[in-house]
Amino acid sequence: MGRCGRSKVAILLLFLVLIWVELVAGKFLVEKNSLRVFTPESIRGNYDSAIGNFGIPKYGGTMAGAVVYPKENTKGCQKFETSGISFKSKPGALPTFVLVDRGDCFFSLKVWNAQNAGAAAVLVADHRDEPLITMDSPEEGHASAEYIENITIPSALVDKNFGEKLKNVLSKGDMVNVNLDWREAVPHPDDRVEYELWTNSNDECGVKCDMLMEFLKDFKGAAQMLEQGGYTQFTPHYITWYCPEAFTVSKQCKSQCLNHGRYCAPDPEQDFTSGYDGKDVVLENLRQLCVFRVANETRKPWVWWDYVTDFHIRCPMKEKKYGKECAEEVIKSLGLDLSKIEKCMGDPDADADNPVLKEEQEAQIGKGSRGDVTILPTLVVNNRQYRGKLEKGAVSKAICAGFEETTEPSVCLNGEVETNECLHNNGGCWQDMVANITACKDTFRGRACECPIVNGVQLKGDGYRSCSASGPGRCRIHNGGCWHEKRDGVTFSACLDSEDGKCTCPPGFTGDGVKNCEDINECKEKKACQCNECNCRNTWGSYECTCSSGLLYMRDHDTCIGHSASEVKYGWGAVWLVLIVLGLAGGGGYLVYKQRLRSYMDSEIRAIMAQYMPLDSQNEVANHVDENRV
Repeated sequence: MGRCGRSKVAILLLFLVLIWVELVAGKFLVEKNSLRVFTPESIRGNYDSAIGNFGIPKYGGTMAGAVVYPKENTKGCQKFETSGISFKSKPGALPTFVLVDRGDCFFSLKVWNAQNAGAAAVLVADHRDEPLITMDSPEEGHASAEYIENITIPSALVDKNFGEKLKNVLSKGDMVNVNLDWREAVPHPDDRVEYELWTNSNDECGVKCDMLMEFLKDFKGAAQMLEQGGYTQFTPHYITWYCPEAFTVSKQCKSQCLNHGRYCAPDPEQDFTSGYDGKDVVLENLRQLCVFRVANETRKPWVWWDYVTDFHIRCPMKEKKYGKECAEEVIKSLGLDLSKIEKCMGDPDADADNPVLKEEQEAQIGKGSRGDVTILPTLVVNNRQYRGKLEKGAVSKAICAGFEETTEPSVCLNGEVETNECLHNNGGCWQDMVANITACKDTFRGRACECPIVNGVQLKGDGYRSCSASGPGRCRIHNGGCWHEKRDGVTFSACLDSEDGKCTCPPGFTGDGVKNCEDINECKEKKACQCNECNCRNTWGSYECTCSSGLLYMRDHDTCIGHSASEVKYGWGAVWLVLIVLGLAGGGGYLVYKQRLRSYMDSEIRAIMAQYMPLDSQNEVANHVDENRV
């Protein structure tokens, strides 16, 4: 790029900054917490302090400590350890609050050095007579990226007058005990917390973007659980600004803006000649806003968290996947209506206002107790801007501090927050509903889409769109994705337990092995049972062949052969032997039966005759009288 080109870019960037200042110059409110001095009596009372926008404030709580002003390195720009200074509290003593002067280095560096020396909190005394300001972390690309995300102690800025009072009493040897109070830092009017996050889809803006994306992944589970339980109402927002009218037709403005310069974003790489443009970021911001709106229409606004985290994982700028194609894959995987989202986005090339983005620009201006949004990212809880590190635990405390006392959900009374994201739309991961298999793995921080191990078989794929079985044992998992069919108790399958994972139709079938395998008619195609004496009948997956004239079919040789004489002779001999045995058995049985029947009849007849006349075998009766005699 020549000198003239660089000058134009510089002028355009200057105008964008001026437009940004114009948008947010209306009202900037500093979020404060109360600082109360208990001793000494001479300065006892309540004072305001501005919450630092890094570290972890104790929202909803208090913190007591003893103030110390170092004799050396009073601005805290150097490591205290090099001077042999330690702020670690002795057992039983109050935590140490280190007082340092403003100037010469970043606020965050002062706090970092004090934290490493054992400080529990840091108070920065202003060196100017001015209203309190918010201490923010430095811009991206600075060496502070090495420490800014590791600051875990709270910090606050105090005005010059109060700072002088503290240093004065400390110089006299007085003990200064103070209490930092964040209990009223967030309004808590009722049993529902309303909060919003001003964010950005650009993932190449340095340490702030990295911290934002990490927070979104960490906090997603808690946010979704609170939303699904009706405890919170969340709304995402995105900052845009407009291009000066004199530059709307310039190449630079066209590459950074939508709708003819109405909605713009900085170039992600700060290089107009390569990589992604600012308009790419604005377009994705618009898409994410519409994802939220469409999800909200279906009463599932929490799906926005799934989309933005999945988009960051699957569509990063570094891998050149940031854009429409990848975004639409994520949308489809989450079961959202793509046509409604596209309708919501409108025409980005139209020379007209975009209702969604116009509404976002208007929302940037502060209303009520909330100041203008000037820092990205910014969290707003109950219309009060959150200050501090975007970290799951700290943000959870800030949100819980927004509930009216005694109305907090049970999660605010526990140390952990966890939700099973796989129960909702399968977490956007791959699943096989027929085999009841899913790639969604629930974790404490959210969920991961990883192809599972099923019955000892590792499925392979990206976990989002596909997972397939491979190698030995794959046929046990939904038949390896191959064709299979069962008829009349007989099952055929195209799956083979081989490393190549191919599906091959079994013998007797033809086809691709995946979607279909058709029966081969061996009789019609004359592939078997073709001898002169053969009679062929096709069956499913095979055939039946019989021979005429009592011949025997040999399947391996596809021919008919006759029976041997010895086999015939032996067969008839066996038949006659069986018949003779049966005849003898029958005759013997008949003789036995006849003998027993005759014996039985004789005994019955003798018994009957004995009733009417004496038999030869009976003795004569002595008193018998022959009635024919006289």
